[in-house]
Amino acid sequence: MWIFDRLTIRIFTIFFLTIAFFLMLVMLLPNFDSRNLTYLANKEKDSGNLLAKQIEKELVNVPKNSFRWWMRFIVVMDNYQKPGQFLFIVTPNEQIITADSNHIDLVKNFNEKSHNVNDPAKKIYDSQEIIGPFLIHYTDQDYQLYILQSASDIQSQFANLVFDHPFLLLSLTMLASSPFLLWLSWSIAKPARRLKKAADRVAKGNLQEWPELEQIGSSEYKATGSSFNHMLRELKRMQELQQQLLSDISHELRTPLTRLQLATSLLRRKQGESKEVVRINSEALKLDSMIGDLLSLARQQYDNNEVRELKQIDVLFKSVLDNAVFEAEQIGKKFTIEHIPTNITILCYPDALCSALENVIRNAFRYSRSEIEVNFAVNQHSLTITIDDDGLGVQHDELEQIFRPFYRTSEARDRESGGTGLGLAIVSNSVTRDNGTVKAEKSHLGGLRIVIVLPIYKY
Repeated sequence: MWIFDRLTIRIFTIFFLTIAFFLMLVMLLPNFDSRNLTYLANKEKDSGNLLAKQIEKELVNVPKNSFRWWMRFIVVMDNYQKPGQFLFIVTPNEQIITADSNHIDLVKNFNEKSHNVNDPAKKIYDSQEIIGPFLIHYTDQDYQLYILQSASDIQSQFANLVFDHPFLLLSLTMLASSPFLLWLSWSIAKPARRLKKAADRVAKGNLQEWPELEQIGSSEYKATGSSFNHMLRELKRMQELQQQLLSDISHELRTPLTRLQLATSLLRRKQGESKEVVRINSEALKLDSMIGDLLSLARQQYDNNEVRELKQIDVLFKSVLDNAVFEAEQIGKKFTIEHIPTNITILCYPDALCSALENVIRNAFRYSRSEIEVNFAVNQHSLTITIDDDGLGVQHDELEQIFRPFYRTSEARDRESGGTGLGLAIVSNSVTRDNGTVKAEKSHLGGLRIVIVLPIYKY
């Protein structure tokens, strides 16, 4: 029914049914205790009445006022009791006549519960049961016959313990119903888990819609799923607009930039080299590099068509490290690679991650004095790559800021090196897309250390 499609109604119904189940179980379970007082079937009743009549015939010959007349009762009962049985006769003044004095208290207890000879009953005490009462006429008075014998259906001690302790019974009831309640909780929480999974995917940059969110769970979850998918469509539309805007800006900027570079070349031919021409050409080249880096960052952030691949570390970074070794030889700087693993696999975007490592190494070459060191460390879950240089480094309060787009620690240095302030932002974005982290620290060589941590893929 449509009314049960609402989460509020579902929770209330489950709560109500659970409470009703507990109450019903607590009320009905004690009825299954075999030690409870139960009334005799016709066959047992007839058998008991027959025994009472037989004893009654024998007691006719016992005078009421004779010496120790009750001893004659015991003799008669001994003649009729079967092996394992004990007979008890309760007189009108509630005296008990029997040869078994050990169980008189049981008979007294049972006599308080069952004293109607027209409706005899039975009750189990430990491993024995008492049956009665059965009517015996003696000297115009009514006596009651009770039979104590071994119980035919002995209840286990564990069952006795459960029935004797209500809190234990309640605990077992809750334990027995736990799988049912867990299943109900799981079914209610399932749409929430699916929604969380979708949100995690979106947080990683995957804006794919989830149509199943609009089909599972209660009406509240379906409405939330519909709103979630609408949000994804809007985000994707805004992303496409932003990509188009960046593309248009690139085209519009590069057109006059190309004309400026052409005009600079013509000016150089007509008037020759001058400081002004060199400065114009330098700034034009910086602007062209900045536009290229900005578009590269935008493509990394918004292009979801790339495919992640499983790559071994030594194979993935081989060309990057080989090129770095060659470049270090050409510029006369010491370049060291330590502990590169040979059997570690990661799931990544190969081109972007290689570009990120290459970018960090080139920065180290640019700002180091004479030494660069790359180190690989592996633990159970992750791979850590550190790139150290012996340059001037970065102030401690700027270590977290250098990964922001266009952030520059020194304008003079950036102008000298031709930096755009986007290199480390591209690195950070590439590493984050592979579920890794990147940070900057003070290097033991005296300069800057970049620390990249990537998760290891577990088969």
